[in-house]
Amino acid sequence: MTPLRRDIATLFITRITRLFAYGFVSVILALYLADVGLSAGEIGLLFTLALLGDAVVSLWITTRADRLGRRGMLILGAILMILAGIVFAFTGNFILLVVAASVGVISPSGKEIGPFLSIEQAALSQLSKDEHRTHMFAWYNLAGSFAGAIGALAGGLIARGIQNLGFSELDSFRVLVLGYAGCGLILALLFLRLSSATEASRGSLPPLSRASFGLHRSKPVVLKMSVLFGLDAFAGGFIIQSMIAYWFYLKFGVSVEVLGGIFFGANLVSGVSALFAARIARRIGLVNTMVFTHIPSNVLLCLVPVMPTLPLAIGMLILRFTISQMDVPTRQSYTMAVVSEDERSAASGVTTIARSVGASISPALTGVLLASPSLLSLPFFFAGGLKIVYDVLVYGSFRKLKPPEELRATVDF
Repeated sequence: MTPLRRDIATLFITRITRLFAYGFVSVILALYLADVGLSAGEIGLLFTLALLGDAVVSLWITTRADRLGRRGMLILGAILMILAGIVFAFTGNFILLVVAASVGVISPSGKEIGPFLSIEQAALSQLSKDEHRTHMFAWYNLAGSFAGAIGALAGGLIARGIQNLGFSELDSFRVLVLGYAGCGLILALLFLRLSSATEASRGSLPPLSRASFGLHRSKPVVLKMSVLFGLDAFAGGFIIQSMIAYWFYLKFGVSVEVLGGIFFGANLVSGVSALFAARIARRIGLVNTMVFTHIPSNVLLCLVPVMPTLPLAIGMLILRFTISQMDVPTRQSYTMAVVSEDERSAASGVTTIARSVGASISPALTGVLLASPSLLSLPFFFAGGLKIVYDVLVYGSFRKLKPPEELRATVDF
């Protein structure tokens, strides 16, 4: 295996390891925190502070990764993941949990969190050609979705298996949180394998003092993206995976192993859809694919809470996931395509942080809404409606800004 292929394979394996850990901990995290004594409002607030703290830490790491070294920053992120898992496993003190969640890396949503995605995207873009970038990101997201799906299923089954051995529900959840910390250790060891080919070319980088958040030429485009991506994430924060799991538990009394199965299926179909996104984007363009697949998925999201039975609610959620993630590889590829090569980590970092900040606000609001039986459906309506507004704004803002491969295709034609 060539060094380039080994680096690509390593980045895919780290993605799989990380999303597996995020998947199994997200299914039980809200239930675990409830077992250690936190109220629904405190859980929502903790998730908000976790995402907000992650935004600050990840912003510092990702905007310096191209200058200080991508591999070193990835290892630092893995260490923060280990620390968060250990603290969550051994304390129920709200203040300590807030500190660990804010400084460390722990995912209440089952989705990417921390500096990893931004830096890995920059490295993968550097290791691939423009024409192959979206396809590679599609497989990268497929690998992550499958890992998250298997992690969600494993989380529910392992927790139930431990309980069947005579241990308490709290103890079974604590084992999974410790397993999350163990996955952080595996990540750190894997990142040590990366070669210098994944690093940015230092010669073209301006001094950090002359760059704003690591950006220079691409700053206006990245800032506009950040505002819109932040709106999308704020909407998505109303329905993060841990909170959807909690919603199913409150409304239908769903057990933890069934919750694992639900999110196994949801993540499975969303992962497969990423491959179709790459094919669609090749025909109609990245921006069109982002928007025209996202709007129908948000209509379906609004229909989930109005389903009268559990099977129908699960079916609507799974149907929504068949198209809801098609915008992910296309959005990632588009961001990497329209910025300079030496700004990729920073651009991905800033836009990802904007998403983290947006997503950090809404879980606290969801916690308040889920505490009232009459308001259980509102998080879905808020999320779906705001996401449709985001889609319209993205189309209006970026439909004329083409990535290099689409410009070349136009010229060749």
